[in-house]
Amino acid sequence: MRRYDPAEIPAYPNLAFELNLWDSGTLFVAGLDEAGRGAWAGPVSAAAVILPADTGVLERLSGVRDSKQMLAANRQRWAVEIRAVAAAWGVGFASHVEIDQNGIVPATRLAMQRALQNCACAVEHLLVDALSLPEITTPQTALIKGDARSLSIAAASVLAKTARDQLLIELDRSYPQYGFARHKGYGTAVHRAAIDLLGACPIHRLSFAPFRLLD
Repeated sequence: MRRYDPAEIPAYPNLAFELNLWDSGTLFVAGLDEAGRGAWAGPVSAAAVILPADTGVLERLSGVRDSKQMLAANRQRWAVEIRAVAAAWGVGFASHVEIDQNGIVPATRLAMQRALQNCACAVEHLLVDALSLPEITTPQTALIKGDARSLSIAAASVLAKTARDQLLIELDRSYPQYGFARHKGYGTAVHRAAIDLLGACPIHRLSFAPFRLLD
């Protein structure tokens, strides 16, 4: 993974990396990103997005950014547009059990593999945010700050985040005392207070620090 100069980060994600590949004849380029690596509960999610090899997609997805920079309502709106525009897309999850058993990085890679398996398209090259996927033989480029630099990766970040958020909202109905619909399993003061009062619930990641430190 090549080091990057912060000056290389554009004002918004663009198609620079995709265009280089498209120009070389590699048309099915998947951007990959994850959501939920740092959360204390629930799965880690990943998404793969293959954009059509057409520069017009930049205008159609002009509001897509790294999902962490977007308001929830904007993420939802743009997720609909991404799914409509994409040549193919897929979402995958790795459960809290797989995270505890294997570690968060292997589980994240597993979620990314599942996202790719759920793409109804053969992928020729991967653009991955920060990670490499050694289990996959498809040519790939790992990009630090990829969700700020590549539109494909930014689009994947939006689909991964919105899919995981929706799942945590659904899980909140089973465990309403913890506030998952509000904090999505991340380590907020409200979440920590609930853990201190109630202990862990069945979807918590017991290998993470808040639970390793509990008596």
